[in-house]
Amino acid sequence: MADEPRPAFYAARTGGWRDWWTVLHPPYTAWHLAYVAIGATLAPHVDGFRLLATALAFFLAVGIAAHALDELTGRPLRTAIPGGALAGATALGLAGALVIGVAGVGRVGLVLVPFLVAGPLLVIAYNAELFGGLVHTDGGFAASWGAFPVLTAYVAQAGRLDAAPVLAAAAAFGLSYAQRALSMPARVLRRNVDRVEGTVTMGDGSIRPLDRVMLLQPLERALHALSWSMVALAAGLVVARLG
Repeated sequence: MADEPRPAFYAARTGGWRDWWTVLHPPYTAWHLAYVAIGATLAPHVDGFRLLATALAFFLAVGIAAHALDELTGRPLRTAIPGGALAGATALGLAGALVIGVAGVGRVGLVLVPFLVAGPLLVIAYNAELFGGLVHTDGGFAASWGAFPVLTAYVAQAGRLDAAPVLAAAAAFGLSYAQRALSMPARVLRRNVDRVEGTVTMGDGSIRPLDRVMLLQPLERALHALSWSMVALAAGLVVARLG
């Protein structure tokens, strides 16, 4: 592995539009939007327009706003995007998501209002680490990025909550918890660790070198596989319900 590895396995070379690609966190954004599709397709009747609108709202709020705010707070991805541009992307992303949500209230009803309030609050509280980092935890991530989109997408379709989306939200919570459990040590290895030295002694007495690649590779392989698997599952459900 290079002496200065990329800050994420999906990060592009620094500069220009590539920085925006990196900030978007493509596999994680797609994974997050898969939960939207899963929640929507659990509804008794699936409205394609509502599904697209809900996915767009979450893309704006999380794919753009949350990730831009995260980069603005500490520059974890080491991009050269100006702070003003990141702040603008955060504001515009949240505003766009809210506009879509408010329009949705007219179709779905007031039951959608609590989700419109909770969504932006979770984005800001998590990424800006408000309330003493209360939301910026493993559980906070799993609830905000996993369970919440499943529940919201279902309500946007059905206008109510039922047992099925609650159970699916619990599964999304667990999967997102696993995502963070894998991604946090992977980030530390990529962004903060200069060198790993040591050996591993096997049961047969053989000795293998311990380095950054050995520690990092299984974490990122699992994250990569989980991300595309969730997208494939969501796509299959959408095709089954709308195809």
